Amino acid sequence: MRSDAWLSNLDDRLRRQLTFLVEVDRLKTVLRDTPITDGSRLENSAEHSWHLALFAMTLAEFADQPVDVNRVVRMLTIHDIVEIDAGDLSVFRQASEGTHKNAEGDAAHRLFGLLPEEMADEWIALWQEFEAVETADARFARAIDSVQPLVLNHVVGGGSWTVHDIDEATLRSVKSGLADWAPRLWPLVEGILADAVAAGWLARAPGDRGAVS
Repeated sequence: MRSDAWLSNLDDRLRRQLTFLVEVDRLKTVLRDTPITDGSRLENSAEHSWHLALFAMTLAEFADQPVDVNRVVRMLTIHDIVEIDAGDLSVFRQASEGTHKNAEGDAAHRLFGLLPEEMADEWIALWQEFEAVETADARFARAIDSVQPLVLNHVVGGGSWTVHDIDEATLRSVKSGLADWAPRLWPLVEGILADAVAAGWLARAPGDRGAVS
């Protein structure tokens, strides 16, 4: 049984910060639909957030508008923390998006609320900015969040696309926001889609998985 006695003698600010840091370690237990690149297992949401931060730093030059890369990385580092309470909602599974959004909002206030008040307010606002997709930083962050699973699924030969029998039109629709959020990355999406269809990893139409030999 875990003891919190070690926290009791700390000043309130440090106690709250460490309480938050211990709590969010649980993000490592939230599994996503996307496999890691060796195909051995699914990635977890903490790994996903780390990889997104690297994607953003590496691909910042492809942002459609000037962005603050530090803010983008901060958004990507915290954006999935809410999945500790709300779980990961796969774009390929049927679920009530409205219900899930409400659960995420509740989770944001509970989890970030563990922090000192001014930090909690700042981080909730940053999470809400990411969700609203209205600023240049948020649009690029959302683009990166959308690109990374495409790359991983392609590298392993279809990944969650084959598991869920996804067709090209469905995936194109799911990823359509990328064309607005980071149009300079859209040719990458087109190339991945074309290659995946040709290889038979992505169906041309529902129920059609005929590969080009």
